[in-house]
Amino acid sequence: MGITLLIIFSVAMVVSAIGWKKFIYFISIGYGYSIMAIGMAMMIMHYDIMLWSDFVLSALLMIYGFRLATYLLVRELKSKGYREILNANTKQHYPFVKTLIIWISCALLYLCQTSPLIFGVVNGRESDLWACIGISVMIIGILLEALADRQKSNAKKQNPDRFVDKGLYRIVRCPNYFGEVLVWTGMVLSGIGSYDTWWQWVIALLGYVGIVYIMFSGARRLELRQEKAYGNDPEYRMYVNNTPILLPFVPIYSVKKYSWLKG
Repeated sequence: MGITLLIIFSVAMVVSAIGWKKFIYFISIGYGYSIMAIGMAMMIMHYDIMLWSDFVLSALLMIYGFRLATYLLVRELKSKGYREILNANTKQHYPFVKTLIIWISCALLYLCQTSPLIFGVVNGRESDLWACIGISVMIIGILLEALADRQKSNAKKQNPDRFVDKGLYRIVRCPNYFGEVLVWTGMVLSGIGSYDTWWQWVIALLGYVGIVYIMFSGARRLELRQEKAYGNDPEYRMYVNNTPILLPFVPIYSVKKYSWLKG
């Protein structure tokens, strides 16, 4: 177990090192490709003991990570507005020590997020029931996130100066982030029955809480940007007052006042 955890952490460190080129890459392109690489590494290291469900979970990580990172990369190359947002977020110069800490922290987070797969493969599973449930939730999350990204891209092509409130965005203001939450909810669920010790539960839940926090933090940053851009638009005001920000049908309409949601 220890060797597998160390190898997966090393994989995350190597791939996410792209963040040294541009700080934001630690949690964007480096994040997606790290998750993809972890799924691939698990297949290579443990193909001889993996169940069919383990192969599916590994493949889902690869699909999820590749799609997300490639989408972000293409978006940066094609969208001037997105590049301006990235540049605004990376103007600040971070000292070497702080950058090193962020790099290590990101790699640890990615290890924790994918740890349910590691525990399921190395410890074995009591049954495939929870793995099947987790797989189903992950697939829904991946599809929702991809669809939300496509709908937003199409809407911005048609009207780049208007906020998006069509399709999935009628239900929730950040459906792509909600899809992300579902992906990692499914991952945690897939590991139930294979967590052998309390510390394995702690690692898995730390990864889950960490990514959920980051999604709410991202929703807050988006809300602040949109307030600045559309805050005086009556249609926008009606939209935000009636559409939950991250979780569908959960009446949380704003998180901008929560300054602790930073990351």
